[in-house]
Amino acid sequence: MKFVTKRIHAFLDYPVALALMSLPFLLGLGSSNSLALYLSVGTGVAALLLTLLTDHHLGVFRVISYQWHLIVDFMVGITFVLAPFILHFEGVDALYYWINGASVLFVVSMHKTESTIGSTVR
Repeated sequence: MKFVTKRIHAFLDYPVALALMSLPFLLGLGSSNSLALYLSVGTGVAALLLTLLTDHHLGVFRVISYQWHLIVDFMVGITFVLAPFILHFEGVDALYYWINGASVLFVVSMHKTESTIGSTVR
């Protein structure tokens, strides 16, 4: 059963972007490869910009379609799952990316389309 609506997703975007920017410092990421720190922070900044530009109720400029937003989220999830293998992250660095990547992919896969929402109300 898919349950992540566009509205729920919008509420998740801002705290996730802030977490991607702050958690690497709090967790001390970068011990196996300094890119473990910078990849997350850079992705967090990009996620914040994406959220500000997305056409949903919490978007500020609304120039990027929500569908494109989901595609970018999916690509981030795949990148985060693969990054530890490609960039040789180990320990907490690797776990951080695997957990975040799996979480992003889960949220994207649980997206409930608008047409699905309307058909369940009847």
